[in-house]
Amino acid sequence: MSADRVVLVTGGNRGIGRAIAERFVRDGYRVAVTARSGEGPEGTLTVRADVTDAAAVDAAFTEVEQKLGPIEILVANAGITKDTLLMRMSEDDFDSVVSTNLGGSFRVVKRASKGMLRARFGRIVLISSVVGLYGSAGQVNYAASKSALVGFARSLTRELGARGITTNVVAPGFIETDMTAELPEDTQKQYKASIPAGRFATADEVAGVVTWLASDDAAYISGAVIPVDGGLGMGH
Repeated sequence: MSADRVVLVTGGNRGIGRAIAERFVRDGYRVAVTARSGEGPEGTLTVRADVTDAAAVDAAFTEVEQKLGPIEILVANAGITKDTLLMRMSEDDFDSVVSTNLGGSFRVVKRASKGMLRARFGRIVLISSVVGLYGSAGQVNYAASKSALVGFARSLTRELGARGITTNVVAPGFIETDMTAELPEDTQKQYKASIPAGRFATADEVAGVVTWLASDDAAYISGAVIPVDGGLGMGH
């Protein structure tokens, strides 16, 4: 049965990553999360890893493999923002965001692909953002790192598609998290006015799409970009 598979969610200690890990646990999967600090949800194995460090990623994978078994489903979710206008953006503001969001996905996918190739089965889900395709002032670094995941997923689909491995991108829009809750009410109203659905998503609505992509029902879907944005980024 597919639900007994081993899942690793990077950045699974908070926000969308946590909701994804919780959903996999609820559906009966064996779930591990990486976190730089804090713990994953109940029922998960938490391993320490900074996705910018290949050696740390390798050690985290080895620990999960020893305790749970080979990783069959990978959700590359760990990400950071360092928002500022281009003219004020430092080299570090750009490099650190790209190294975490894009480089981190590269490191964890490369490490996971070894076991997936042996098993001739794998589900890779990259968590992007509506901003990656829609654009956002003050987020040149973040948007570039998130749109790059599309080319990554499509190239990987061409490389690994014949081996029973799918790679897809989920692009969430505005989600109800601690971050959006802190926005001034006027700003929240403004954002909601631009979303056809008229509301923010719950993190669980994103998690449902991710778990579906990992399921047998989605075995013939690869290289797709699935927006979970209430229609905000339509046509992108």
